Amino acid sequence: MAGSLVAVVAALAFSAPAARAAEPAPPKTERLQVTEPFLEMHTGPGRGYPVFFVVERSQWVTIELRHTDWYRVRADGGQVGWVHRKQLESTITAAGGTKTFRDLVLDDYLGRRLEFSGSWGRFKGEPMLKLGLQYRLADTVGAEFTVGQVQGLFSGTDFWHLALTSEPWSDRRWSPYFAVGLGKFKNIPNSTLVDAAPTDAKLAQATVGLRWHITDRFTARLDWTMYSAFVSEQRTAEYRSITAGLGFFF
Repeated sequence: MAGSLVAVVAALAFSAPAARAAEPAPPKTERLQVTEPFLEMHTGPGRGYPVFFVVERSQWVTIELRHTDWYRVRADGGQVGWVHRKQLESTITAAGGTKTFRDLVLDDYLGRRLEFSGSWGRFKGEPMLKLGLQYRLADTVGAEFTVGQVQGLFSGTDFWHLALTSEPWSDRRWSPYFAVGLGKFKNIPNSTLVDAAPTDAKLAQATVGLRWHITDRFTARLDWTMYSAFVSEQRTAEYRSITAGLGFFF
């Protein structure tokens, strides 16, 4: 069951709208003058690509294309290569002003669709680790698949749940969010315990959390969750957890 849900989330993530969003969109054409001793041009959008040309101070380059934090530029001599955003931040525009790329970084954050996160915390006082994959269905609504594990003194617990998330202020650097979902819960007692049977139950959860956009593509998150495990028709077990972690969106 968990495997099929992962496949559904992955299918959503790489659906046609997401694919269109991932295509690098050309920014407005702009000429920039180099103010540092040199500007290194790579053969591709990454530090692993070799530097094949250097633009010297006072020369001009034209931005042609953007891909994440890398920009394809054309030198006056016709050479075309990729330059990292940090090198371009020291350039000046034709009007003589310093070029800033902060708005473009913020656009990346606001346009995020797929986010992977990892968190650590406490589940009923015991250590807990969970991983999540979230796909944004709209600006303020998303779907998140989470798997977790709790390793207690007398038992171990595995669980998963699929939740609908709401982030009303998703355009802010500090952004609270809410989530409700359903899943499965399995508790396995240690083999040293006598007459202890595993518990396999349906799970419901409700979460209140806070996300902070740290920089570029990284976020920090803090959340408090209440779990209800439907152990039997007559009994429901409730658990609470608090976790903190990091996310990476792409």
